Amino acid sequence: MNLQDRIYILDGATGTALQQFRLTEADFRGEEFARHPIPLKGNNDVLNITRPDVIRQVHQNYIDAGADIIETNTFNANAISQTEYGCTEWVERFNLEGARLAKEVASACKEREIYVAGSIGPTDKSLTLAPDPDQPTYRIVNFDTLANAYAGQVAALIEGGVDLLLVETIYDGLNAKAALYAIAKVQEEKGTNLPVMLSATVNDKSGRTLTGQSLEALFTSLSHYPILSFGLNCSFGAKELHHFLRELAPRIPCYISIYPNAGLPNEMGEYDESPEFTALCLQNMAKEGLINIAGGCCGTTPDHIRAIANALKDIPPRKVPTSNHQLKVSGLDTVVVDKELNNFINIGERTNVAGSAKFARLIREKNYTEAATIARKQIEAGASIIDINMDDAMLDGTAEMERFVRIISNEPDIAKAAFMIDSSKWETILAGLKNTQGKCIVNSISLKEGEEEFLYKAKEIQRLGAAVVVMAFDEEGQATTFQRKIDICQRAYNLLTTQAGFTPENIIFDVNILAIGTGIEEHNNYAVDYIEAVRWIKQNLKGCRTSGGVSNLSFSFRGNNTVREAMHSVFLYHAIRAGLDMAIVNPAMLQVYDEIDPVLLKAVEDVVLNRTPEATETLLSLAEKYKETKGEVKTVQQEEWRNHSLEERLGHALIKGITDYLTDDLQEALTQYTSPVEIIEGPLMKGMERVGQFFGEGKMFLPQVVKSAKVMKEAVHILQPEIERHNASGQNITRRPRVVIATVKGDVHDIGKNIVNIVLTCNNLEVIDLGVMVDNQSIIKAAKEHGADIIGVSGLITPSLGEMENLCELLQKEQLQIPLIVGGATTSTVHTAVKLAPKYDYCVVSGGDASRTVGIIKRLLSDRENYIREIKDEQENIRTLYNRHQQKQISLEEARRRAPRYDWDHVTPTTFGEHNLLVKRLNLEDLVEKIDWTPFFHFWGFKGKYPEIIYTNDEADRTYQAALDMLGKVIAGNEFDASIIVRFFDAYSENEDIVLDGQHRFTMPRQQTDLEECLSLADFVIPKEKGIGSVGLFCLKVKDDHQCNDCHDFEHLLRESLCARLAEACAEWMQEKINEGTHVIRPAFGYPTCPDHAMKKLAFDILDAPAQIGVQLTEGYSIYPSTSLCGMLISHPKAKYFSTI
Repeated sequence: MNLQDRIYILDGATGTALQQFRLTEADFRGEEFARHPIPLKGNNDVLNITRPDVIRQVHQNYIDAGADIIETNTFNANAISQTEYGCTEWVERFNLEGARLAKEVASACKEREIYVAGSIGPTDKSLTLAPDPDQPTYRIVNFDTLANAYAGQVAALIEGGVDLLLVETIYDGLNAKAALYAIAKVQEEKGTNLPVMLSATVNDKSGRTLTGQSLEALFTSLSHYPILSFGLNCSFGAKELHHFLRELAPRIPCYISIYPNAGLPNEMGEYDESPEFTALCLQNMAKEGLINIAGGCCGTTPDHIRAIANALKDIPPRKVPTSNHQLKVSGLDTVVVDKELNNFINIGERTNVAGSAKFARLIREKNYTEAATIARKQIEAGASIIDINMDDAMLDGTAEMERFVRIISNEPDIAKAAFMIDSSKWETILAGLKNTQGKCIVNSISLKEGEEEFLYKAKEIQRLGAAVVVMAFDEEGQATTFQRKIDICQRAYNLLTTQAGFTPENIIFDVNILAIGTGIEEHNNYAVDYIEAVRWIKQNLKGCRTSGGVSNLSFSFRGNNTVREAMHSVFLYHAIRAGLDMAIVNPAMLQVYDEIDPVLLKAVEDVVLNRTPEATETLLSLAEKYKETKGEVKTVQQEEWRNHSLEERLGHALIKGITDYLTDDLQEALTQYTSPVEIIEGPLMKGMERVGQFFGEGKMFLPQVVKSAKVMKEAVHILQPEIERHNASGQNITRRPRVVIATVKGDVHDIGKNIVNIVLTCNNLEVIDLGVMVDNQSIIKAAKEHGADIIGVSGLITPSLGEMENLCELLQKEQLQIPLIVGGATTSTVHTAVKLAPKYDYCVVSGGDASRTVGIIKRLLSDRENYIREIKDEQENIRTLYNRHQQKQISLEEARRRAPRYDWDHVTPTTFGEHNLLVKRLNLEDLVEKIDWTPFFHFWGFKGKYPEIIYTNDEADRTYQAALDMLGKVIAGNEFDASIIVRFFDAYSENEDIVLDGQHRFTMPRQQTDLEECLSLADFVIPKEKGIGSVGLFCLKVKDDHQCNDCHDFEHLLRESLCARLAEACAEWMQEKINEGTHVIRPAFGYPTCPDHAMKKLAFDILDAPAQIGVQLTEGYSIYPSTSLCGMLISHPKAKYFSTI
């Protein structure tokens, strides 16, 4: 597969393809699973065993459509995902059969080579996000469990014969690292080297994953593996993903893939983006040089893949940029360690139990909230990497590393930084790496235990995606001299680059910053040797970085911060000039070099640079003076937001996730509000509403929302004693409202439901979460047992809508009178009103996002009767509007039976279609008498018809006179360009298709409402078996040649309204010119008779309209100028306009 030659085509959605087969539970079970205890419908992976014929057909359809790469049907074929279905013991067979089926179909294609990609999904269990904010250290699965699950899947896919591996729909960088770790281990064991593709999914329009990482940070996290391609799938349609790809393309030094959804689900939970529109969007990306591999995800079909393949076939692929070999690490964002961009990278050192007594105490006390505050303050002070060390004899360092990293990974303002995992214990290093989604730095390994142990650890670190700090130690001990330092570094460099898979930029040498000013003569040159070793590394080990722990330098002056700060600043000044890239240092323990007292500066530089033998004595004497006059200085910066009003402070704390002042602010609030509930429902809920708003706008991402929810929960906890006091006095109801939530049967998606759980819990509601794949009887049972006040169900896939309908019917039967809230990507207010509410007459409401759901529940709890009445009124209006446009639908077969039958055996010959037409800059005087003025007045907001309106409305008359004056000016100056192109073609019809010249096929929808006669435009074109007729394609425009300076002034609007009227007049003029005395209609594409805008693209290509008359078509199929039309010319005595929508 040579991706440099052309753009390769990936297949489309497997799930969408399978839905077309309308498989039943019996199909999923087959004989082998006939007695399986759990329903299997929806577990597509099992079909590899029970319906291999269907899977073969899906693959074949995509190959026939033009796919070069087909994916195995194994997206959920791993032990984690299959637990929901009780199918873990069949995982190996699912993958083996899935790979073999795909390979069998691919190998049967003799026209071209087809590649098989082993599909590896993300599972719905996040390693990064805590499922419960009250247990921030808890994860449903850990790294090793997930990696083992992936390893089993990967081994079976390789054995089954796949050509490459595709880790797709990545929403959590740590999950993806587990997959790559498994792939690396399995490929090493098997001696294979299959290419690996990675594809991420973004959570919102901010372009971040569900766990909050930017796409560049995610790529940085995974770039340790030699991946074939990185790209995007799912999330949105191609149009919405365009700008993300534009940002990625120049930064990603590998091939780029994209396989978007067919748009977003519509209000009925279906994907309806046309193949042509998807293909056009991808074509625009390809023309910008952004794509190497393209295909489709949810909702895409073989027709989409066919359209994509045709649209991209002649466009060259994206050129892969060369790597700039920068050291990049990441948290939620990328941190670049490059002296040309950042003179120096500061690594925060206060989250180190050995370096901070306060941090050590907080960890021992399990006070992780305060411990996290230390990390946060380092970042606020300028640290972009924080060093985390838990090595203490009184601590279980490995367990504490896991706990602390998991906690701060859910704190966005900390997690945005990169983590340096610092320990002398190998198990503790692994605990840090296996719980961090970003790219870490390991601090550190060395050669002191020999080359074998060094290489073992180095290879494991590389598999886990981290950069590494190498200390200047070997079997003989610590290097203290310049020569020993550079000898060890050269040896380690050779081992890492030739045997452990490291690139130079991911190697960081720490050549030991040792204490100076100790009074021991052999220590005097330690700083100089360090600085010179740094200089040598930068000159001789190209690409490597350098680092060090600065606080060691001034150890002999501990207790005298003034001198220590000066020593650190002077040392860094000279080390940075020699090439030091980063250092572990407390920013608070630094002074500005130029602001150091000149006397102290000279004394310190004499010691650091070992200028005189008496330098240490001089500094010791001077230090006493500074110790006497200036002790440790503590500065407390008063944040500006603390000066705002109480309500603003509480809102700020919620949005930023700050709990530091919560107790004080809530105590103040209790003096201003009559009850604690008012505080919750007032300023706190307003803050949460803003959080929900920002989340919906892409200005906040999920970890921040979770953090805000934790603040809300903490606030409720603080207020709880007051709430109980009010309860005891009878002012409040003790029992918290109860909400039963579940993901419906057949659907394993639970992330959205979990978000709702978090937010509801933090709003003082008791949530009973039943999990995923919950059948309706279990939901009803739980609602009864728990005395639920609200039921909430979620579903992400289209079949979930059917389960929700069944639930409504069951609720109606049980007469529980509990409001039902439905949510998930497939639900909508229209679907709820039309399909669900009529089945349950108490209350069904569409929830939307988590913040809207909270608002709905609050209304239902506080003002149920009135709110339900409002909901029912709104839903009745929605149904009325919907039904107005949706009469009874009949099948296409029945509609065809009701099609009109015309006598094609006795057609009178005409000359219609014998004369094409091309007119440029038509004389506008020819159009004036054809202007229909009534729509002109409607444009300006006048009601009535022309000419009566100008006699009854003075303002209308004035506007009309102004239009006539403007029209005269336009005609005199020839200021509008009216141009037309018409071409006729031999034509016939086949069912609903109109075929031009035997090759251009236009599918015209047929009415499927319950009418006596169901029309399609194809009915007015002679059927293929009856002969050949003529059909025309046209495109016309009326364009204002004047540039608009103020598009909202009266003159411009007047000209615009005249352009619109002249365009219609132009169409009338054209129709008269070509009708040859016959009855002709001119249906335009995008109008009710022919609503598919995508047909404009085909017509534009056939007519060559842009070149002929200067019109353009946007990616959304709008014509520029907007006063243009494109459509068909059809001649038939019975031809008429009608609506198919």
